[in-house]
Amino acid sequence: MFARALQSSAIRSTLRSQHKAFHDSRICNSALHNILAGGASPSTQVKTITAEGINLADGRIIPSSCIFLDGKVFLWQTPETFWDGWGTEHFEVFDAVVPKPEILLLGTGKRLILPPPSIRQYLTSIGIQIDVMDTRNACSTYNLLAEEGRRVAAALIPLSARSWKRTQ
Repeated sequence: MFARALQSSAIRSTLRSQHKAFHDSRICNSALHNILAGGASPSTQVKTITAEGINLADGRIIPSSCIFLDGKVFLWQTPETFWDGWGTEHFEVFDAVVPKPEILLLGTGKRLILPPPSIRQYLTSIGIQIDVMDTRNACSTYNLLAEEGRRVAAALIPLSARSWKRTQ
């Protein structure tokens, strides 16, 4: 009888401490954590999209058009209007890289604006699937696919696009 009472009191105190530890646990750096991920998180992740530009998880703000490719961010010079002045030369970087991304997410600013068939045909001819959407959705999809470890690239135009200015 004494052994049984001792066991139950030991179990109760263990449960109390575990219960307290569970409810006192702090949330890690981000609100969500992928418990199934095997490796490190992707080096380029979008935190938010604002009128100032694309805010990355590392604190950088990209105020103008950019390309996310292989975990890196590249400045992307684009014409000011859709799709006047656009050609396949704006997407030739994707033909030069090895390995090529499986999919290119094209973020077209505040709303979806479909590219001309010539651009779609060019990207398909070099083996890249293109998915066109507004920039907010393109960034969310990029984060998800990059987290899954997919070979994904994003060509993004911010909500209020600005031209790059040379500093020299």
